Amino acid sequence: MVLFQERNTLLQKSWAPCARTGFIEKINCAKTNKVEYKSCRSSWMDERLFWRFEGIMMCLTVVLVLVVIARQRTLDHLASEKVRRQILSI
Repeated sequence: MVLFQERNTLLQKSWAPCARTGFIEKINCAKTNKVEYKSCRSSWMDERLFWRFEGIMMCLTVVLVLVVIARQRTLDHLASEKVRRQILSI
């Protein structure tokens, strides 16, 4: 019972992301005999980072598609000018 109360106290103090799952990692240092507690990763934070990454990749995709289209138009224009000059030289 004491361990359960200690766990809840720890959750309330500084491990808000772990309140939903209740996971806290207890780390025992062998050299100094110190006990440290480490909180779990927030699933909300992971999901936010994932969607931020996806958004950046989508924006980058749109920009690169526009660059490819512009480059293709330039090359098409240069090729048609070259063909036009060759026809005029005949």
